[in-house]
Amino acid sequence: MQISLFHTISGRGPELGIDEYLADLEQFRSEGFGRVWSAQMPDAADTLTVFAAAGREVPDIGLATGVLPIQPQHPMQLAQRALTVNALVHGRLTLGVGLTHQIVTEGMWGIGYDRPVRRAREFLDGLLPLLNGENVDAAGELTTTRGAVSFPETPAPPVYLAALGPQMLDLAGRRTAGTVTWMTGPKTLAGHIVPRLREAAQKAGRTDPVRTVAMLPVAVTDDVDGARTAASKAFRMYDSLPAYRAMLDREGYEHAWDAAIIGDEATVGQHLDELAEAGIDEFGAIVYDRDPAVRDRTRALLRSRFH
Repeated sequence: MQISLFHTISGRGPELGIDEYLADLEQFRSEGFGRVWSAQMPDAADTLTVFAAAGREVPDIGLATGVLPIQPQHPMQLAQRALTVNALVHGRLTLGVGLTHQIVTEGMWGIGYDRPVRRAREFLDGLLPLLNGENVDAAGELTTTRGAVSFPETPAPPVYLAALGPQMLDLAGRRTAGTVTWMTGPKTLAGHIVPRLREAAQKAGRTDPVRTVAMLPVAVTDDVDGARTAASKAFRMYDSLPAYRAMLDREGYEHAWDAAIIGDEATVGQHLDELAEAGIDEFGAIVYDRDPAVRDRTRALLRSRFH
């Protein structure tokens, strides 16, 4: 099981916090982490633009979007941006895309949330051929893409589709490099996410591997109660988002922060073993505690799991 980090760009100090983010990336690279995932938050800096700068400033570390919402952009626009960034970072980009939540897409952007699976499928109909340098003519009910983009000798970044429900997992398994999950525990990963994704890939006749990236908060600490309190404040919003709520209920968690992995080295190590046994390919650790000593201790434990 590969160990990566999830690291946010927003809320990191004055202005956009980009300089702090770049400094953190350099530290993670020096510690041996091979990839960092970052989300596109609706009120934060543009993740791909930051990656373009990060890739030039910080070498030898993979940069992954986890994830970019598809609703406010067109496949051709995203293909242009992704290929441009991948050229600038010399092929180190991984492109995670997905559907954001109804409260965001309708409440903030005024874009309908109806027919989400069709929306995702039609977006991939345009995006995937464009990334591979192909001409596309895909007329859809929600998204139509025609034309091509030209980026000679620029590799297509691997595309992951955020998926939790059966239909989205089927789509990810058939057509993408895999899926990225959040707030999804080991029982649900082992009994639902991983087998459904792999079954879809097998039915599609794929011979290349399809991967599951699972992201969860983690803190290696002796102050378990304090870390749980911090998690309850940081992640309470996910209790009421339907997609995550369904995964929490399936796992038997009352609250989103119940998914956080908290404890000493032995306890956290046992949880990581459980995730590996669930069949995931990559663990994206959200090192959320504000105490620098806890963050350092957590990353040290994660580094000890490198293979």
